[in-house]
Amino acid sequence: MSAVLEEPMTATTENARTLAGRLSAGSVIRANEPLGRRTTLRVGGPADLYAEPASEADLAAALTFANERQLSVFVLGRGSNLLVRDGGFHGLVICLAQPHFTRILVNGGRLECGGGAKLRDVANEAMRQSLAGMEFFEGIPGSVGGALRMNAGAYGSEMFRVVESLRFMAYTGHAETVPVNQVEASYRSCPFFKTHIALGAVLRGQPGERAAIKQRMNEFSQKRWSSQPKAPSAGCAFKNPATIPAGKLVQELGLKSTRVGGARVSLEHGNFIVTEPGAKAQDVLDLMALIQERARTERGIELRTEVQIIGEDV
Repeated sequence: MSAVLEEPMTATTENARTLAGRLSAGSVIRANEPLGRRTTLRVGGPADLYAEPASEADLAAALTFANERQLSVFVLGRGSNLLVRDGGFHGLVICLAQPHFTRILVNGGRLECGGGAKLRDVANEAMRQSLAGMEFFEGIPGSVGGALRMNAGAYGSEMFRVVESLRFMAYTGHAETVPVNQVEASYRSCPFFKTHIALGAVLRGQPGERAAIKQRMNEFSQKRWSSQPKAPSAGCAFKNPATIPAGKLVQELGLKSTRVGGARVSLEHGNFIVTEPGAKAQDVLDLMALIQERARTERGIELRTEVQIIGEDV
């Protein structure tokens, strides 16, 4: 059976029809899929094609299709570190949201996690198994694949400190598993995953007391919600410069609550840009540019974006 090509299909394309015919019934294909609702910023245009492969074989088939049609490909996680421009993404967006990619399997002191598994679910499973070292995941609203791509971190730890091995797929469709020491990662970056798709990872924990692990998770959760906004955001907008945390810099520049259209700098944390109903991606981009210009001219600091920006302008 073929993949389900879901409605609405007001502009059904030959590409969508053909791709749906190549994937299994467990996969989902949509055309002109709004991406704003799939990001934590809640802004941005649609994807020409959107796919949720049911298996690695379906993922490889989708990549082969994209290569044949010369389509750009973007792999979407939980959208927590992402800004999609208002013109949307002209190509194929792949989301590893099907059960094969969201699994979390327990193997002794290790968790075998699919790339689409939620980090919070990983933290909770580690706690249930009395495995320490993954508590910091509780405060990161993303997926395992996204955390691998950006070496996500919080509260003094980061993804690659707990990875033992990882599985990936090249954009040619070839999949492989390698030890973590074969892949380089640095602060909030893993260049390898600019050219490969993170399928999953084996995460290694340390034996710990379940009550103590749960307490640390609760502390991280309380710290997060007391210092970060509840309004839609993409997390930290900028990487921390070497000399000062980005949030503190924004505060010292007097930019908290600065607004451009439906986007504004959060009162709770200067490194968060939040959006209101009706906001546009361009509002966020213009506000980020304003902050970067002020940091450059007044403090001589070049702020680099942490949030990933994709797509086209209107």
